[in-house]
Amino acid sequence: MTFNQGPHESAVAHVTGTATYIDDIPELKGTLHAAPILSTVAHGKLLGVDASQVLEMPGVRGVVLAADIPGDPLLATFVQDEPIFAKDTVQHIGQVIGLVVAGSAMQARRAARQVQLTIEPLPAILSVQEALEKQSHVLPPVTVRRGNPELALKTAPHTLQATLSVGGQEHFYLEGQVAYALPKEQGQWHIHSSTQHPGEVQHWVAHALNIPNSDVTVECRRMGGGFGGKETQAGHLAVWAALAAHKLKAPVKLRLDRDDDFMITGKRHPFEYLYTAGFDDTGLLLGLKLQMAVNCGFSADLSGPVADRAIFHADNAYYLSDVEITSIRCKTHTQSHTAFRGFGGPQGMIVIETIMGDIARTLGLDALDVRLRNLYGTDKRNTTHYGMQIEDNILEPLLSKLELAQQYRQRRTEISAWNAQSPVIQRGIAITPVKFGISFTATLFNQAGALVHVYTDGSVQVNHGGTEMGQGLHTKVARIVADTLGIDAGKVRSTASDTSKVPNASATAASAGTDLNGRAAQFAARQIRDNLAAFVAGLDGVGAGSVGFAGGFITTDKTKRSFNEVVKAAYANRIQLWSDGFYRTPKIHYDKATLSGRPFYYFAYGAACTEVAIDTLTGESRVLRVDILHDVGTPIHRAIDIGQIEGGFIQGMGWLTTEQLVWNHAGKLTTHAPSTYKIPATGDVPAHFTVDLWHEPNREDNVGGSKAVGEPPFMLAISVYEALRDAVASARDGDAVASARDGDAVASARDGDAVTSARDGDAVGFGKDGDAVASKRNPGKKPVQLFAPATAENVLKALQGD
Repeated sequence: MTFNQGPHESAVAHVTGTATYIDDIPELKGTLHAAPILSTVAHGKLLGVDASQVLEMPGVRGVVLAADIPGDPLLATFVQDEPIFAKDTVQHIGQVIGLVVAGSAMQARRAARQVQLTIEPLPAILSVQEALEKQSHVLPPVTVRRGNPELALKTAPHTLQATLSVGGQEHFYLEGQVAYALPKEQGQWHIHSSTQHPGEVQHWVAHALNIPNSDVTVECRRMGGGFGGKETQAGHLAVWAALAAHKLKAPVKLRLDRDDDFMITGKRHPFEYLYTAGFDDTGLLLGLKLQMAVNCGFSADLSGPVADRAIFHADNAYYLSDVEITSIRCKTHTQSHTAFRGFGGPQGMIVIETIMGDIARTLGLDALDVRLRNLYGTDKRNTTHYGMQIEDNILEPLLSKLELAQQYRQRRTEISAWNAQSPVIQRGIAITPVKFGISFTATLFNQAGALVHVYTDGSVQVNHGGTEMGQGLHTKVARIVADTLGIDAGKVRSTASDTSKVPNASATAASAGTDLNGRAAQFAARQIRDNLAAFVAGLDGVGAGSVGFAGGFITTDKTKRSFNEVVKAAYANRIQLWSDGFYRTPKIHYDKATLSGRPFYYFAYGAACTEVAIDTLTGESRVLRVDILHDVGTPIHRAIDIGQIEGGFIQGMGWLTTEQLVWNHAGKLTTHAPSTYKIPATGDVPAHFTVDLWHEPNREDNVGGSKAVGEPPFMLAISVYEALRDAVASARDGDAVASARDGDAVASARDGDAVTSARDGDAVGFGKDGDAVASKRNPGKKPVQLFAPATAENVLKALQGD
């Protein structure tokens, strides 16, 4: 199937500034604005809230607290462990205690900061280590096991014990969290929400107001970015705005400023790892025991499925014969961490890639050879540790193609020569693969609905349950409908996501937006096409199967009619010109109790070859070159897919280099604005950056032969981290060819990151907070230890072996 590529459906609106976001919607007369009252203590008893003076401030109309909630005071999450407003206790700095409502956003924000809170501090758990010691959990631990890892480790020729820490990440969507709640007649509500999950927002608002879901309509035309941060946590804003509107009997808008957004909302989950790996002289991994301790924050949110997916992706591309993985879901007194692009996948993959790199350094082998040695097979060694057989494995040919195309062996030799004569600047190179499972691990979410309407002038409208956040979902779905009907994509209009049109829709997440909603829209369009084909077949006396749809015409062996002409005639003959479509992903099944089964419909694959340089005097680093080969199946929109690959990679690069989340000793997030939190800038994009697409369509019957592309490219950026470790290794002992040094260390990526140094005012970093643990017992050689946080000073210490 070949799709008309064309422009993004909102391209003109974006570049002309006419694309409407929530804050651009004209406000109804009488609209009020809300601002949050935030806890100033990480953990404590909330003894009092004094807003008496605030109520006298200019423009202030009221204060909304837990006592004003007509429904359940807890959010309607699966675990129901998170209060809408803190009432008796506070559990992180930035937890919302209530709202101040005023005539303008600035009046509300100024007043909210003047509310007097009486809080008696309680001991706060602020680190994973503390949570482990005190057995503080939001959910019970989970263990997945295969084979006999104890015996495998005992008999392995080599063993490696180490720790690794991986930090969190702020979503930093361009459009912050925002909701606009409009009371309607007869107790009904219309909520404009910047959300990836309108159905959940509908349910949460109804639950808080104690009304049926059918009395709440949630609408979202587009978001200015989401990245998972608006999957659940957009619901908070909508609930708060609705409660304020309910109390004040007026429309209420709530838009967080950037600082408050940082302080209130959750991030990517930080992880702490402890592992023991056993391997042979060729680098084959024989046994692995891995503990993942997840910093979930103060409530469960989506931590359970995030931690589960990290378990699922702890293999990445590699067969684990004898393995035990334990996941501990730790409760800390920080923001409740949530979904973020990759949804635990990056945290699962980085630890196994770290292990592969350290096995190579221990044995003096090339890291790529160790990775190739451990790949999943096609006929044997092809079942995951959770019991899913891999049926679409293209890892070895994909990696080999990238290796040859990028002249990896030659470049490694050249880099070795460069490093030998360069006393200050050292280079590193790495190729790392990605195998990412596509589907919601919660099987019930793998369903979608859509509506397609054909009007009498031949124009078409499509509505589906997915949401547009800049990723091009509406564009792809419109092209699928256009292709099905044989018309130009410009004739198909995608409309706002709306719970009154498609009910019970799943979140636009798990990279499944096009797979689910595109297929549902295709099925709806097929129904209309079949209706028109039967009508034309009757006119011409031919079989319906012989009627063709292409280029805006409907043809048979006897006639050629324009699509518009046929539509008008069909309407006159009372032929149905609209239809719904429903799709449920086939083949998948999953036992949550044992974390076993087939949770994914298929896998998306890719690999990246990255070259970096580090300054051994300052700790500064730069990504010099990136070449990607990625598997998107048959692209529905090639340009959008390439854009997703490029953007995902750069966002992943930021996670592992410059993006630093720092909480102080009191539990306050101190990196809560662009001045202190550094996402990659245009100057951080490598000068050489290429993306090629794998040539093969999806082997499963997915829409158009395509594959999901939203999340998998993020994890290609692990190649940056491994290339940086390669450069540090070379600097220590001059052995860049093997990327190894006797007594190498796990230079971990963790929160509190960034070997920062100023370049034109930008902070550039490498790695994250990290423990360094010796990976080879070699007398006379010191391990490279990169201490947490990975400041420039600590990188220098690691390079110098101090």
